Amino acid sequence: MPLQKFHYKNLLLGEHDVPLTCIEQIVTVNDTKRKQKVLGPNQKLKFNPTELIIYCKDFRIVRFRFDEAGPESAKKVTCSVLHVFPDVQLECPKMSFWLLPVMSSGKTESVTTFLAVVSCSLIIAQVCLAIAHYSQPTDLQLLFAFEYVGEIYHNPAKKVNGIDPGGGGGGIGSASGQQTPLFETYSDWDREIKRTGASEWRVCSVNEGYMISTCLPEYFVVPSSLADQDLKLYSYSFIGRRMPLWSWNHPNGSALVRMANIKDVLQQRRIDQRICNAITRSHPLRSDVYKSDLDKCLPNIQEIQAAHIKLKQLCVNEPFEETEEKWLSSLENTHWLEYIRSFLKHSAELVYMMECKHVSVVLQEEEGRDLSCLAASLIQVMLDPYFRTIVGFQSLIQKEWVMAGYQFLDRCNHLKRSDKESPLFLMFLDCVWQLLEQYPAAFEFSEMYLTILYDSARISLFGTFLFNCPHQRVKESTEFAISKNIQLGDEKGLRFPCVWDWSLQFTSRDRLLFHNPLYIGKSAPCVQNGAVKTFKRAKKNYSSTLRGVPPALKNGIISEQEFLPRRNSLILKLKPDFLQQAESQSNSMEQYFRDWFAKPVDLHGVILPRISGTQIKLWKLCYFRWVPEAQINHGGFITAFHKVSLLADEVDTLNRNLRQYKSNSSLQGNCSELDQSRMYFRANSLNDTSGAPDFLSSSFPFSPVGNLCRRSILGTPLSKFLSGAKIWLSTETLANED
Repeated sequence: MPLQKFHYKNLLLGEHDVPLTCIEQIVTVNDTKRKQKVLGPNQKLKFNPTELIIYCKDFRIVRFRFDEAGPESAKKVTCSVLHVFPDVQLECPKMSFWLLPVMSSGKTESVTTFLAVVSCSLIIAQVCLAIAHYSQPTDLQLLFAFEYVGEIYHNPAKKVNGIDPGGGGGGIGSASGQQTPLFETYSDWDREIKRTGASEWRVCSVNEGYMISTCLPEYFVVPSSLADQDLKLYSYSFIGRRMPLWSWNHPNGSALVRMANIKDVLQQRRIDQRICNAITRSHPLRSDVYKSDLDKCLPNIQEIQAAHIKLKQLCVNEPFEETEEKWLSSLENTHWLEYIRSFLKHSAELVYMMECKHVSVVLQEEEGRDLSCLAASLIQVMLDPYFRTIVGFQSLIQKEWVMAGYQFLDRCNHLKRSDKESPLFLMFLDCVWQLLEQYPAAFEFSEMYLTILYDSARISLFGTFLFNCPHQRVKESTEFAISKNIQLGDEKGLRFPCVWDWSLQFTSRDRLLFHNPLYIGKSAPCVQNGAVKTFKRAKKNYSSTLRGVPPALKNGIISEQEFLPRRNSLILKLKPDFLQQAESQSNSMEQYFRDWFAKPVDLHGVILPRISGTQIKLWKLCYFRWVPEAQINHGGFITAFHKVSLLADEVDTLNRNLRQYKSNSSLQGNCSELDQSRMYFRANSLNDTSGAPDFLSSSFPFSPVGNLCRRSILGTPLSKFLSGAKIWLSTETLANED
């Protein structure tokens, strides 16, 4: 489709731009010699490449064909490289030419002379090596965020889109304009305690200045009965000195707690009993504590990484015509959906323990900063409707991932240390998408929001997803500030841009795509006799039918017969401990699930996943958006999204007209914010019957013109790439190029 018909774009990235931290692998190919080489840093090429293939972590494959490029493309490439990578030296094998002094002289004729001597293939080879070098930094401080923040502190006029670094996380919070709490201060944690009614818990500041543990936040929540001195003493016994962390409180008093393993075998029983007693005393009913060993119940990070590699190979690396006949079996063999089911199933069973049994749950893991991030977050999404709003979901990620010490640097592999890489954060977003797919009216955000959030973790401008823990941000940024003579004052390290400042990346119009038009808010304003009242919206029934469903699959509950051994299955291994307890408790849990699914769903209460058979689906928008063969023009979920958006906008318009008709002038002033449309797609009139826009496809809003990066297409012409790239060149010749 013509680009002028589609206006959605990332303000930080051009149409073909790829962040360096999003690059997974760089491969050069020479078709004539039938050679190919995976490029690493500080390597040399022994052949002239005819093709460059860039494998991206977001499932993109960008391919460039150089054998079709002429001298004009060589000029553009050379000048572009020198502006993007100013310290790269291009050297000719026969006689040495250092291009940087020639270019800095500003003499266009010198460039032309140089290009006449240096062959196009040599320049292309140096371009490939330059990309390989800068996409695989050896040190954290070489990432783009440090360079950007250093420039901002020295020259505030260079702010990206006019936004200060380290903003408070405003951007698009919600319709109410709330800001996302970052949980960096005592007050943020205190507000969360009060919001959840955790009266027997307190904010602990024993780790101020990271004096106890470098992988914990400075402030966290502990039982009120535990004194600071006890915490300091017990901390030595935990791996990484990661003391138990409170995550959330149920209205019935049950608490969700995360805890690392106790390494001191001699003291293990005593300390464990002391912690459990403190949690029990924090419960109003003094209920028992249920401990879930996640290392035994769930797949480990190596298994998840292996499944992700197989999924990527299936979705983007292998041509569809070769995998179509065995697609479903190949998808099953990746184990990706099986692991999604495992996390949802185990989280739902822990929801049962808190909701029905009224017991506090302790999530135990070796270091307490990988699987527990995912499980704790899923449990809270299922139990608390606040975390199904945009602001709530962002605060959940801040609390359970960023501040709790999830190792984004290692797990996202920003520094190309593959032995520590694992896509746990992507798996969490995939699990949330499964819930969103099953209960669309329960979530304020859309699947496009989840996909863009995943992409944002690969942009090294934001400090949110850049570090292994808050202490690393402070330590590394302080060292960088000293080396660059930056005065920090009272600040604890440099302030990096926050990913929750969505205005850095998108216009206010494009950010409307984050909103789910199917979302049913808790209340809606209504005007009656000139006065504003609120009313509960009707709750939609999403309960499943029992007719025609095999007993083992009814209501998404896995019955006992499904625990029989099955080839390539992890069900036996993943069976939770409490299912192996007394038969009465097993029946009680199964009956709870059956009763819950038999009733209408309370969209502002607990939601539980359906995990049987095909109810766990592949997240097509995230994994197929770059594959032309998988795109459906005028098809996919976006068609329903478009129609519902028009209906929702029409209803909003009628409501605004009704308010203007029935309300007085003072009320109109108070409702000014409500007059703004919250839909990306808008009805032009109440009788608007126009069809869907031409650019809609199952990949919307990504790749609207199709992907030019598949094997069935020769490649991306360099001229098209460079004409659309956001590179401002200083030479007069290139400045006049279209």
